[in-house]
Amino acid sequence: MSTAEAPNYVLYEHAVGYTLLKIKEFEDIGQILPEVQQSMNDPQRFQGIVQVHAFEPFKNTEAALENANKLAEGQVHSDLLNFLEAFLPKKKKKVLLGVADSRLAVSISEAFQSLLRCTFAVVVQEILRGVRTHFHLLAKDLPHASLNKAQLSLGHSYSRAKVKFDVHRVDNMVIQSIALLDQLDKDINLFGMRIKEWYAYHFPELIRLVPDLYKYVKCASAIMDREKIDNDVEEKIKEIIDDEQKAAEIIEAARTSMGMEIAQMDLINIDAFAKRVAALAEYRQRLHDYIKNRMDSCAPSLSALIGEQVGARLISRAGSLTNLAKYPASTIQILGAEKALFRALKTKTNTPKYGLIFHSTFIGRAPPKHKGRISRFLANKCAIASRIDSFSDLPVPTFGEMLRQQVNIILKDKLFL
Repeated sequence: MSTAEAPNYVLYEHAVGYTLLKIKEFEDIGQILPEVQQSMNDPQRFQGIVQVHAFEPFKNTEAALENANKLAEGQVHSDLLNFLEAFLPKKKKKVLLGVADSRLAVSISEAFQSLLRCTFAVVVQEILRGVRTHFHLLAKDLPHASLNKAQLSLGHSYSRAKVKFDVHRVDNMVIQSIALLDQLDKDINLFGMRIKEWYAYHFPELIRLVPDLYKYVKCASAIMDREKIDNDVEEKIKEIIDDEQKAAEIIEAARTSMGMEIAQMDLINIDAFAKRVAALAEYRQRLHDYIKNRMDSCAPSLSALIGEQVGARLISRAGSLTNLAKYPASTIQILGAEKALFRALKTKTNTPKYGLIFHSTFIGRAPPKHKGRISRFLANKCAIASRIDSFSDLPVPTFGEMLRQQVNIILKDKLFL
């Protein structure tokens, strides 16, 4: 495989079929690249550089879609292999084939047992750009309208298959949602601490009395000026705290607080910010419920086994549910601990025993010296659950619940000893 030498043949994949182009002036192309770029816009000059050596149309739209899917993954379809075998010179060592994708170049070279050299150099990209521009002139036997129709048809078929896959498996929604949930947790914590520091100048005792961040923000927004507490404020605090004794302590502390007096303009800004933080916290709860519902429809077994949040993070780290299903249990076990793994390999120390699955309740319940064994056992069950979810026509949580029972039995009866 070469990236510097100019090719003498170029492969072009179109919606109607495969085209093999022969380069007439390949010795000079690499040296006069600026001139090649100018030649791309001139059909006559471009036709002096390349000529169509062979063309093989697809049998039907299904064959075109199959080939497009293979090319998208950087793999060689049997149609492409037969086409190259038939139309390239028999002495493959003298051929340097230019292709658009580096993965495809590797696959073609492997298919021909390294007898055929491939390149994806910059000059190949320039030539293919010109081919795309003037293909309707190079393929004179096909009317221009049919080329556009073939592209439109293949584009719709390819996109429809992708959209169907995404609708059936809503793991992409889970990936985005869990990332948003993590970001919301950071933002709510940061903004909540800012509210505490800000309002503590006026009512410092409230931090000790209401440690919960959401309740603190709601109480601060309800009380505002502690010197103007009336019956309505008392009722609001009782409703927020849901504890009459604690609410009475807060009201008493507000009346005897050592905090400084604060201007009305400052209170207005604190109130506006507190309401925004409270709204974020409420949205965070709704987002958590949404993730739970999505995980129940996307990966019910994995969710039943390890919980919706940990399961969603595993899917997010793997990239998709299908990718997670393809991972061995040993990879799932340390998924999320890649930095620690590579650091351990580099320093030749002990590798990590767990990654994201550490946040599951099972690892926390296991004795310290047996956490590694439980994490390995749990990763094995996660691999089974993800494969059931990914490849089932109608995923159900039944298998995940059974796998969860197995892990509970192991922990309860201490069978890991």
